[in-house]
Amino acid sequence: SLLSSMKHACEILTREPEGGAAPIPFETFSFLYSYLANIDGEIPETETQEFLHRIKEEADKQSGMVLIRHF
Repeated sequence: SLLSSMKHACEILTREPEGGAAPIPFETFSFLYSYLANIDGEIPETETQEFLHRIKEEADKQSGMVLIRHF
């Protein structure tokens, strides 16, 4: 699934030790999520934007970092 792919991407791209919250910058998360959602082709653009808006609100509370628990 898309969210499973994003979880793996966060775990690969984080600079934190393995097993942690796996934070990555919102910009990176947003780029990857948008790209993969577009490839999927079944997720409406409005749904993608709404999801990213919610994630950004959470990331803003964490100095711009997206944590796996945010999604």
